[in-house]
Amino acid sequence: MHGAMSYSEYYNRSLAEGQEYQDFVAEQLYKIGLPLFNYASKKYQIEYGENKLGVEIKYDKIHKTTGRVWIEVSEKSNPRNKEYVKSGIYRNDNTWLYVIGDYSVIYIFSKKLLRQLAESSKYKIRENSTKTSEGFLLPLADVIKYTAKIINISQLRNVAGR
Repeated sequence: MHGAMSYSEYYNRSLAEGQEYQDFVAEQLYKIGLPLFNYASKKYQIEYGENKLGVEIKYDKIHKTTGRVWIEVSEKSNPRNKEYVKSGIYRNDNTWLYVIGDYSVIYIFSKKLLRQLAESSKYKIRENSTKTSEGFLLPLADVIKYTAKIINISQLRNVAGR
């Protein structure tokens, strides 16, 4: 967190950024023929997943700076909560694709493959700095190696005429 920002302010800002990124990804996927609509209610998200297509979308705005993407395996809504709950690649829903990136590049992974990587001894599961997420860091060289599809937004804009 930055400065005197409370955790709830940080959480709300991060949530809004993530939701805006989900909308951005939905627009980009539509351009390549994958229409996606996200469920807005918690009831439908819990019962069916984030969306009808089965895509988990995560915004990693610092991956180019760090040279790694964060692959989440569990989370808690507040650092004071004692227990983590399964999330990300271990969320028990219709998700089969895991999308992560920023506004210049989108990486699409098989959730099954990311689970295999998490269960290998190659990557260490760790807690993030806000103590609200557990996951592993996947170096960009491995991102390129394991991703099912990379969408370069500038190339997509050129093709789409935007």
